[in-house]
Amino acid sequence: MTADIVVIGSGPGGAVTATLCAEAGRSVLLIEEGQKLPVHWPAHFSRDEILQKYRNAGISVALGSTPIAYVEGRCVGGGSEVNRGLYHRTPAYVLDWWRADYDVQHLSLDELTPHFAACEEIARVEHLPGEASPISKRLRDGAKALGWKVIEAPRLYRYAGRDAGKQSMSATFVSRFLEAGGRLMADTAVRRLSRRGGKWHLDATHAPSNGTRQAVTISADRVFIACGAVQTPALLRRSGIKWNIGDSLRFHPMLKVVAEFADEVNVSGDYDPVHQIKEFEPLFGMGCSVSSQPLLALAMANRAGFTPQLQDRWRRMGIYYVQTTGGCATVRNLPFFRDPLVRVRHSDWDLSQYADGLRRLAQALLAAGAVAVYPAAPQYPVLRSSADLRKLPESLPKGSGNNLTSVHVFSSCPMGENLARCATDSFGRVREADGLYIADASLLCGPTVVNPQGTVMAIAHRNATHAIDNNFALR
Repeated sequence: MTADIVVIGSGPGGAVTATLCAEAGRSVLLIEEGQKLPVHWPAHFSRDEILQKYRNAGISVALGSTPIAYVEGRCVGGGSEVNRGLYHRTPAYVLDWWRADYDVQHLSLDELTPHFAACEEIARVEHLPGEASPISKRLRDGAKALGWKVIEAPRLYRYAGRDAGKQSMSATFVSRFLEAGGRLMADTAVRRLSRRGGKWHLDATHAPSNGTRQAVTISADRVFIACGAVQTPALLRRSGIKWNIGDSLRFHPMLKVVAEFADEVNVSGDYDPVHQIKEFEPLFGMGCSVSSQPLLALAMANRAGFTPQLQDRWRRMGIYYVQTTGGCATVRNLPFFRDPLVRVRHSDWDLSQYADGLRRLAQALLAAGAVAVYPAAPQYPVLRSSADLRKLPESLPKGSGNNLTSVHVFSSCPMGENLARCATDSFGRVREADGLYIADASLLCGPTVVNPQGTVMAIAHRNATHAIDNNFALR
């Protein structure tokens, strides 16, 4: 099988890249390890969705003295199919950091803005058309009572019209890619790649759920790797490409709490929560999670004997989180293992920020009228008053019981001209590898502080546009 361009991975970075290349008249093959499934099936945040659309059924862990459980999408559309689509453009101060520390060229907010706008024309971004849910407004009310900055975040979602629904990659860019003549090959995992005779050769396995597993060999002039911030460095390292690859994986780690109120706030069928507290960014931010009864049961699993009470109390409860930028990890392959080993380390500063963020989140929820706040970290007590907050530790205790999680992973192969830190040039071209590019969250130089999907899409659009305008020039 041959193509001018192969894009490996159909998440936000890969889908945007493949679409632009196909619309530029190139023969493009888009490869996806997971299945091609409808946007709204299985139901969002259901057990079946976790089994069908997540890697390893949603169970991946960065190991260390304080581990982080993280999730990755594994289906056509990648993480955009399973996330809530909360959307932000990259803050200018984040781009300033990246330019200063990684020497990324042409990455000011003014230069990136046209690429945000172009992506938003295809994957629409909208605010709620009406009132936010009570569970979301409680976070807003707590912030306002304390004089803290709080916003209502927009989503990649159309609330009305013929195309109403989630603006995932499969519903937007992948659909447009196919209309432009691109070819999509789902259920296909690329194990390694090599360059021979002026072309890239990919060793892959095609394994449809209802068919026979078979080996596939693919050749292409150019390859864009967009497998995600863990799988991209794993593939590159398996292929012998290791310079600054997989040495700097970052997260947006979250600590969650369950807040219980005196009256009902959790109503089935309400809009997804959208309020976010911005007062303490870039140190940490706060938000509200989807809070169905099964997810509440999971969040309260460490509270002995509480699960039977959820049947009567869950409508008065919601799940909230504080999100930080702590932890730095490496990605390494192990012999005979399919998935790489991810090892994370935290500084004392990271642990202190987790503790401060958790305390501030509980403060906001108590100010919003919560009668009890239950931290997911089991060593923390139930919090009912300001006096309880003053007794909390100054630093998160080390250990595996803190229930740190992350739905955002990035920065394992940063871009830029700083040769000591960067895996690619400023536009995603892998060093010392002609015709090889990275096109996903791996390229980000660090935490975006805000939800990163908008950044990933805009940078993919920027880099693909640059490659097309330069006719995919080799070095």
